[in-house]
Amino acid sequence: MKRKALKAAFPYTIPIFTGFWFLGMAYGIYMNASGFSFVYPMLMSLLIFGGSLEFVAVEMLLSPFAPVQVIIMALLIQARHLFYGLSMLDRFKGTGWKKFYLVFGMCDESFSINYTAEIPEDIDSGWFMFFVTLLNHLYWVFGATLGGLVGSLLSFDTSGISFVMTAMFVVIFLEQWLKEKNHFSSLAGLLVATLCLLLFGADSFMIPTMVSIIILLTLLRKKIEKAEN
Repeated sequence: MKRKALKAAFPYTIPIFTGFWFLGMAYGIYMNASGFSFVYPMLMSLLIFGGSLEFVAVEMLLSPFAPVQVIIMALLIQARHLFYGLSMLDRFKGTGWKKFYLVFGMCDESFSINYTAEIPEDIDSGWFMFFVTLLNHLYWVFGATLGGLVGSLLSFDTSGISFVMTAMFVVIFLEQWLKEKNHFSSLAGLLVATLCLLLFGADSFMIPTMVSIIILLTLLRKKIEKAEN
């Protein structure tokens, strides 16, 4: 059962593997360039497992100690996972002890796969989601650790390397766009994000954007599903 679930899950994670290796290495190199040993990106990727937050955490570690600001910033950056979690409540039912790891390891990419994948009937869905999450987690940890190790060997200027995070999300969006039959959800996301950016500013638009998108898609859910079918 476990082996079949692993074999079924692995192909879904191959695109994530290439992205996480490159992005994880960029993160490890970035941390090395900021003065940290490979142990920091290794442990942070293992325990935090939040790409955006880990990049921002580099600046937090270099700044004066401010625990309250760090907690608020972490909540704001990772708040989208609250909405992911609500979407996965039914899917995580009956997964037993695996549920705790599924909750901890639910990154954007794992959520996307576990929410949309058509799992074969002879495959245990709990183990399938577990292996998707575990593989993606391992890809990120390995990439970040490797980047931290080889970072000291690089002699070129690493300024701007954190931009790979933005580039990766652009690619994910484009891949999703190509898979969609109806682009209403993507266009709605772009429009709502742009309006919230203009209204709330770059530092505060994420939460209003997520809330607005959830409300909009919930209200128009039936129309969207009808258009997709």
